[in-house]
Amino acid sequence: MAQHNSPRPIRSVHPGLGALSLGTAFLVALTGCTSTKDSGGSGSGGATITVGTTDQVTSLDPAGAWDAGSGTIETEVYATLLSVKNGATEVSPDLATGIKLTGPKEYTVTLKKGLKFANGHQLTSSDVKFSFDRTVKIADENGPSSLLHNLDSVAAPAPTRVVFTLKSAKDTLFPQVLSTAAGLIVDEQVFPADKILDDKAIVAAKPWNGPYGVTSYDKNSLVSFTANSAYGGELGTPKTKNVQLKYYTDASNLKLDVQQGTVDAVYRTLTTADLDDLSKKKDVKVHTGSGNGIRYIVFDFTTQPYGTKTKNADKAKALAVRQAVADSVDRPQLAQQVYKNSYQPLYSSVPDGLTGATESFKSLYGDKKGGPDKAAAAARLKAARVSTPVILNLQYNSDHYGSSSADEYALIKTQLEAGGLFKVNLQSTEWTQYGKDRIKHQYPLYQLGWYADYLDADNYLAPFYSANNWVANEYSDAAVRELIKKEETETDPTERAELLKQAQDKAAASVPLLPLLQGSTAIVTRTDISGVPDELDSAYTFRWAGLAKK
Repeated sequence: MAQHNSPRPIRSVHPGLGALSLGTAFLVALTGCTSTKDSGGSGSGGATITVGTTDQVTSLDPAGAWDAGSGTIETEVYATLLSVKNGATEVSPDLATGIKLTGPKEYTVTLKKGLKFANGHQLTSSDVKFSFDRTVKIADENGPSSLLHNLDSVAAPAPTRVVFTLKSAKDTLFPQVLSTAAGLIVDEQVFPADKILDDKAIVAAKPWNGPYGVTSYDKNSLVSFTANSAYGGELGTPKTKNVQLKYYTDASNLKLDVQQGTVDAVYRTLTTADLDDLSKKKDVKVHTGSGNGIRYIVFDFTTQPYGTKTKNADKAKALAVRQAVADSVDRPQLAQQVYKNSYQPLYSSVPDGLTGATESFKSLYGDKKGGPDKAAAAARLKAARVSTPVILNLQYNSDHYGSSSADEYALIKTQLEAGGLFKVNLQSTEWTQYGKDRIKHQYPLYQLGWYADYLDADNYLAPFYSANNWVANEYSDAAVRELIKKEETETDPTERAELLKQAQDKAAASVPLLPLLQGSTAIVTRTDISGVPDELDSAYTFRWAGLAKK
């Protein structure tokens, strides 16, 4: 990313039962816009906006994908019951007219009347119940089902009324969950109840209920969209009728097309140097702000050195390896050399600035001040009788997480090998294959990143450490799960902050994942494009509906 000022503190949001305040889910980085003319279309003077990306789509089925590349499309073509407007911190109705707490474990949502999908099918409470039920039933390891861990059942007693019954009482975070990827509503006449639907079949059936619909689909090459006249949500009619999403395998080619005007917008991902260069170009504006994204390394407990399914499995040695890696990584050096301090060192899975964030890794590892300590790493390995150098097979990805990942992980390799304790084998895989391989435990250590579904510390804990979590690295700690369960229903802010701290400290002691960096965000636009604020807060979400050519 481009060099930015230090991020502003992220807003803390943990609503009381009556308030239903929230942060938004999906932080989008690195976007730019101009506009090219098209004889068809309406809205922004008949313009078509072309968005370029190096990211890739996993699936157009909301039950089968929980990544930024897929979410870019899904959040435009599907809608949720509740959402959060840019600049707001409170949940707002989207497909719903409202939500009420109707019992200690029960929320009731009322739908707008007359909702339809683009194919003409009615959208009723039955579709809502179907959507949540199938996400839970399918439980795809790359999908968002773990966000619904406290959902017990869904009922549709009337066409416009939905009742959610929860497992635990006083869950004030659940309305936020309804605004996330787990809350996208699908057409029960199109999607099967027990398996993921192929992208081509989805496109052919036109089950769109978001601001846009897909009109042509060449996966991870070129996708065309037009405004969905059936959309009944709060974003309203898009200002630009037609949008194209164009995919790139090389960020430098994407940057070149932005400069030449053949691409109007860039969504994920240009390098720090590219953004710095673009900020100096005439007729280009770089919008910056604080971000909620984090970058981290995952240890697969089955295939890491001395993992449970290796020939020399040894729990104590496996822990020593993880802790020694934590002792050896130099986060400040990564932030400065690779990202020019547009990212900041991160010492917990919860970003600094969120209520309850605790820098557990800083006090436990390295020099206990945030820096590395090779002597401490060597002592851990020696105490556990681990032979050195330890072979680490470390996987990373440069299309989903940006081409700067190559520099980031090359430097991590250098840091780990500097003391002679480790020998690192680096490999890179494209994102569409990466997601499949990691859940099959083919990567002993691997890169992941995270953008919040809602701005609360819980969203940086539950997806990583709860039962059936998204990370799927076979880490399991009943005590951590219990702490998470308690913090989700604790209404006293002081008590909840302590529970969050305990969960972070206990997880950090086992090092199931290694937090590295937290980042700010940037959006690049041509100066003749409106719809993006000059300053982006940590909850800003880039949506196409608001873009227009001045």
